[in-house]
Amino acid sequence: MTPGYVDLHAHYLPGIDDGAPDLKTGLEMVDAITSMGFTTLCATPHQRAGMYLPSAEQIEAALSEVRTALASRPNPPEIGIAAENYWDEIFAGRALTGTQPTYPGGKAFLFEVPVGQMPANLDDQLFRMRLSGLLPVMAHPERYRAVQEDLTRAEKLGQRAALLVDLAALEGAFGRPQKKTARRLVEEGLVHAVATDLHAPSDARAVAGGIEWLRKRMGESTVTRLLSDNPRRILAGELP
Repeated sequence: MTPGYVDLHAHYLPGIDDGAPDLKTGLEMVDAITSMGFTTLCATPHQRAGMYLPSAEQIEAALSEVRTALASRPNPPEIGIAAENYWDEIFAGRALTGTQPTYPGGKAFLFEVPVGQMPANLDDQLFRMRLSGLLPVMAHPERYRAVQEDLTRAEKLGQRAALLVDLAALEGAFGRPQKKTARRLVEEGLVHAVATDLHAPSDARAVAGGIEWLRKRMGESTVTRLLSDNPRRILAGELP
């Protein structure tokens, strides 16, 4: 039986950002994810001023390419669209009007912040967003210096936003500090969900290694909770 995992963070849409450069590569990435037991995928192309800012029309066209290519396959995964919103002036303007790109269903959104320094008044801003009816989801908290230096920072952030750790970080794909922090976040129960953050087919090995570490270290029930149950709750706008 397929586990029915939900991936809340991946970059397999072709020609949109630093993920898949073309449809063939994007499909290889989708195949890699589904072979691990993922049945619900959320494409999260970057939205970052001065770097990657594809339009809604460009994203929809890329998504349509992928869906069309998968339509003839037996049991294709369910694919939805979201975005990885960088905390910049573009995001700030959208957040003021509640128009930042969200996950399917419109109840939660993914964001990332600068690695070296958390935005001023981040906790207050996240709290206000929660009051507006949207659940913020923080991408890869293990990368942020403030979290690496003080895990209580993650505990406080986790009261305002869902924390989404990269599976490959658990395997050590991004370096020792990220690996150490990601594992501690999981072990201390501060993580709400995990995701692939897949950018290329070659990333799949580290993602699979992260799932295996999670299974051996924390048990199958934790795998199910972080890869299936909690992601579904997040999409429903709930903080697990």
